[in-house]
Amino acid sequence: MSYPLQFSANLGFLWNDLPLPERIRAAARAGFEAVEFHDVAQSCDQAQLRDILHETGLPLCSLNTRMGGTAGCAALTGQEDQARRDIDAALETARNLGAAAVHVLAGRGDGHRPAYLRALRHALDGGDAIILIEPLSRAAMPGYYLNDIAQAAGIVQEIGHPRLKLLFDCYHIAMEGHDVTASFAQHAALIGHVQIASVPGRNEPGTGDSLDYARLLPQMRRAGYAGFFGCEYRPIGPVEAGLGWRTLLQEAPHD
Repeated sequence: MSYPLQFSANLGFLWNDLPLPERIRAAARAGFEAVEFHDVAQSCDQAQLRDILHETGLPLCSLNTRMGGTAGCAALTGQEDQARRDIDAALETARNLGAAAVHVLAGRGDGHRPAYLRALRHALDGGDAIILIEPLSRAAMPGYYLNDIAQAAGIVQEIGHPRLKLLFDCYHIAMEGHDVTASFAQHAALIGHVQIASVPGRNEPGTGDSLDYARLLPQMRRAGYAGFFGCEYRPIGPVEAGLGWRTLLQEAPHD
């Protein structure tokens, strides 16, 4: 079965000079099919956000646990109580807003695998949302506990829960030196969400890009990925002025 390419605006990166409610409206006006958040929704008026999501008709793909100064803390030594509080707050926000998934950030610092596994099991026990974990490249996030796709896949396989999935960010995978196409094919059964940006600049796809998204995204569809492609990139200028890449990819053959 063939699925069209559909794009989710990551509102941690796009229109981040606007209040979150206005970012959602801007994404709708720009023709995105969905949105995804970092952690700002936990500190917003969630009834207002729910109303705006309903108003725009945009599904909410995912949101993050609290990021703080360490990019989360779920794997950090001595932070288990805080990690659980952060997870509980994110799960409550996800329920309030109808988010499909919660990304549990591992944290930057002294990591402890058993603590991370306990935090992820706590997240899985706390609701029905998909729980995502994402390897972040050392180039973008030095010191982050979870860097490598094989490391992340091993955690997903060890826990063995159907709602624990990989967040596959093409930028981070490539910046760790992996072949994105081969890595996706190897781990396709474990992937719950995909994000895109140019490599190495992390700007609009196709901007000085070492990745051929016109070829890559249809391959992901053929491998069985039916979800949205999260647009987590740094716009070079106004977001709307840089959206030509999206039209090119949507019009590329993807049967």
